[in-house]
Amino acid sequence: MQSQDVAQRHTKTAAGPEVGVDQAEAALVEHYPRLVRLAYLVLPPGLGRGRRVLTAHALVQRALPRGRRRKSVIPAQSAGRDGDPGYAFVRQEVVRTALAAARRRRPRLSTPPPLLPRVWGLRLFPRSGGADELALDQRLSALSGPARAAYVLRGLERLPDSTVRGILASAGADRPEAALTEANGVPAQDALLHSPEFDPCSLQARPTDLVRRRQHTKAALAAAAALAVCGALVTLPGGGWGPDGAAAPLYARNPAAEAALDPGKLVRIAPAAWRSAARTDFSVWPARGTLTGDRALLRRALAVWARPGETVRVSATPGTRTGGPAGPPQLLYAGDVDSARVVILYDGLRIARYAEPRDGTVGAALDFARVDGATGTEASALVLGRSDGNVRYVTAPWVRGAAQRDLMKPDAAPLPLPVTDGVTAPLASPALRTGGCTSWNVLQLTGPSGDQLHTDLGELVPAHLTAGRPGAPVEAAGAEGLHAWAPFACSLATERSVGVRGVNAWAFAEQRLPDGSGAGQWVCTRAETWRGGGTAALAQFRTPGRTAGAVVAKGADVAACGPRDPQVLAGVLWKARTGDWYLLAAGGPDVTAIRASGGITAAGQGPLLAVKAGQGTRADLNGTLKDGRTIGGLR
Repeated sequence: MQSQDVAQRHTKTAAGPEVGVDQAEAALVEHYPRLVRLAYLVLPPGLGRGRRVLTAHALVQRALPRGRRRKSVIPAQSAGRDGDPGYAFVRQEVVRTALAAARRRRPRLSTPPPLLPRVWGLRLFPRSGGADELALDQRLSALSGPARAAYVLRGLERLPDSTVRGILASAGADRPEAALTEANGVPAQDALLHSPEFDPCSLQARPTDLVRRRQHTKAALAAAAALAVCGALVTLPGGGWGPDGAAAPLYARNPAAEAALDPGKLVRIAPAAWRSAARTDFSVWPARGTLTGDRALLRRALAVWARPGETVRVSATPGTRTGGPAGPPQLLYAGDVDSARVVILYDGLRIARYAEPRDGTVGAALDFARVDGATGTEASALVLGRSDGNVRYVTAPWVRGAAQRDLMKPDAAPLPLPVTDGVTAPLASPALRTGGCTSWNVLQLTGPSGDQLHTDLGELVPAHLTAGRPGAPVEAAGAEGLHAWAPFACSLATERSVGVRGVNAWAFAEQRLPDGSGAGQWVCTRAETWRGGGTAALAQFRTPGRTAGAVVAKGADVAACGPRDPQVLAGVLWKARTGDWYLLAAGGPDVTAIRASGGITAAGQGPLLAVKAGQGTRADLNGTLKDGRTIGGLR
């Protein structure tokens, strides 16, 4: 449970708290992905993406205090992550060691312990972003180490300049004020800092220099091969060739593999086939676009899918394999999109999008997304491309109309969106937004079952939005769904590029505030993924007069707010107009009692609880359901 003044979160005012190893380790484990991203961004891009990844992980893993206890130089009021001094200490150490590495001509760690990350035979690097991420990386590479750290602490950690100045000084920067001034030369693009391009915890792997490795091991392999042959002649049974059994030799010609590379054997569906098909999914999409007859383009797309070269930027949603197709895939689209030629293919489980510049193939990109089990609404649209802050979609043949609407303005009418041969006109994409969140544009499609909403979260397949009790949600395009989503639309930003299939908003409770200022609204948003795991449930709370809600509790890979167990319990510390602090807690309709323990002891009957509490109090929540089961609160 997190504390929230609908105004500000509580932080202590005492300076220099003692930080023990256990406290620092807990903060490091909880916020490891964020700390590694921070280290990766502060390290000089000249290291190369693979070396930056391993160095970032090493720096974070070595950030714990050396002794059992150590005095933190970070004042408590500047501690990050809800005022946790442990996190502030680890963050300080990460910045200090990253700047120390940047100051060396050839940044490296001094003889890392054996347990630090080491990789042989593979190059690891984050998933590729777009042109905006590349431009930002180039601008950051031109900054000095302290200026780069200042920019990242401002944008990623949302710290004020006074706190950034203190962190830089404690990290050994000679001129923190000059670093802040230098960082001002790069426009703020906070959203891009959260891009997969800068995520060293979501990685792709490629082999190292195979020719050099072969040269280095040629003599050893020759000797080993002779020994292996002699041993095989003695030990192999008569019915096969070792673990591969009856498989053909490596690189043998395989008809299915060769067919997968032949543009003439691509599966093409008749334009009217979906009308009589037993199902509505990607398998009944016809091939559209002006370049469906360009065999050279299609051949390049298939070849790159099977064997992406070193210059191809490959990305995939989590849990999606990037290997070639098992046989001829289905062609969904081939045509010009803005300044690129785009081909979209489907192999029954995945969508693959190949894109190349109109004037050549340098800078080609290959993107993958899982779509297994997608039917109806989930198979209604795909992202064709993004440019200049906008996104274009190609829609299913059963879609009868398209519009765009601002999810934060539920009473505004949708704006019609022109569609030509299934391709929409461009609309503003929230996935490409930089800066604050004042609107959230979504795609509204009209299909056989009515209107539906989809939002771009930076992937090939837009996420489907619904509203209502888990297990029986309705389309978010209705009046009830639009009003449920409006105050919480900006929370969708936390689900970018993680393979989200759909997000449901469930308004599970309303609570009268103790000071008589009205009723607070409790909503749980749950994001489901294509891979099954990685689900996220966010409990959010909005008070009267506020246009947006605040995330007060969350859970990853939990059943809460989902169809398997449509239950939820969450709490928040809230400051009344009188200055008093209260613990507010709420559960779903099936909660019959709530108990608080830990920093405060209280209990109440029913799904709501409101008791006075001290500022900064932390409490554990438990609830009793109608069937007698007990549930814990989201944290």
